[in-house]
Amino acid sequence: MPIENAPFSAAEYARRLSLVRAAMAAAGLDAMLVTDPSNQAWITGYDGWSFYVHQGVIVTHDRDPVWWGRNMDAFGARRTCWMATDHAIGYADDYVQSTQRHPMQDLARHLAAFGLARARIGVEMENYYYSARAHAVLAAELPDATLCDATALVNWQRLVKSAEEIDFIRKAARISEKVVRTAIEKAAPGLRKNDLVAEIFHAGISGVGDIWGDYPAIVPLTPSGKDASAAHLTWNGAPMRAGEATFFELSGCYRRYHAPLCRTVHLGPPPDAMRRAEAAQIEGIEAGLEAARAGNRTCDIAHAFLRVLERHGIRREGRMGYPVGLSYPPDWGERTASIRTEDETELRPGMTFHFMPALWMEDWGLETTETILIRDSGPAEALCNVERRLFVKD
Repeated sequence: MPIENAPFSAAEYARRLSLVRAAMAAAGLDAMLVTDPSNQAWITGYDGWSFYVHQGVIVTHDRDPVWWGRNMDAFGARRTCWMATDHAIGYADDYVQSTQRHPMQDLARHLAAFGLARARIGVEMENYYYSARAHAVLAAELPDATLCDATALVNWQRLVKSAEEIDFIRKAARISEKVVRTAIEKAAPGLRKNDLVAEIFHAGISGVGDIWGDYPAIVPLTPSGKDASAAHLTWNGAPMRAGEATFFELSGCYRRYHAPLCRTVHLGPPPDAMRRAEAAQIEGIEAGLEAARAGNRTCDIAHAFLRVLERHGIRREGRMGYPVGLSYPPDWGERTASIRTEDETELRPGMTFHFMPALWMEDWGLETTETILIRDSGPAEALCNVERRLFVKD
């Protein structure tokens, strides 16, 4: 695909490739097999719903990356990747879900042809898309190569966003505002939850003006009542009921970039305990944003929030956020730093996090979150503009 049709500039892709190669050199790697679809897209631009079969990007120090995957998907790679068309190679369909052969046998032949039969090759061991069998077959087919665990090597290079990426995340934030406002406006007793989710999907995919909506890496999470005491339930066909809270964990998505945003709606007057939790949560978010400054650490955000909760007599465990940006299902997080008390990742300008200090109690849940940008100076910027409160509807 001509670079002028790619999502990002040639300089942006060159910047990314330079970062990956520097990290590979530091790890002593001759090559890298990148199987995470988010990392593939970040390096090459590849964008297709083909990550249910084996595919990857081969990165070396001396040539442009090579996308490798199923033959029918190689055509998509030639349409979406910035490299020359001969840098998209495919394997025959009889490798797909076969009990007689495995795609990694085909990949091993290509790696050997590239002179990598005895190389140190990085692979993403802790990855949704790289199976134990794939690793075993690749190791058997390349007995003289050394397969090294390079989990998250590429992910860490994505942590600081470029100006081009931040522009995409801001566009995703405009869609996030729309989908959350749609959920709040439509929520009402008697409305079937699946019908509400249909409205949410329509709002997200239709987008905002010229900012068209892509599919998010996580489906809408919309539990109500006691179900909202659990973090990751989706929806059903039951009607919404008066006297219950529903949290909406949603994100707009623009060209695979996300800006998650959560708000909670209570149908009818909320209990006093929820109101007290709301006050503590909002105060804690403000404290966390104030701590989210360049030069501080991710743990500083967590400690700032937890100190507020402690003053209010609320106990919370677990992390309170993670980096976000480009992603594919099943997760919109980048799987690197965490906003948690033991994580000491230094905050740098251009980092973007989903600051997610949700509260899940025994009988209800309260989610109020922000996608934040670490700025050159001052506290973090909340990229979405939806009032930060518990929404109450009579």
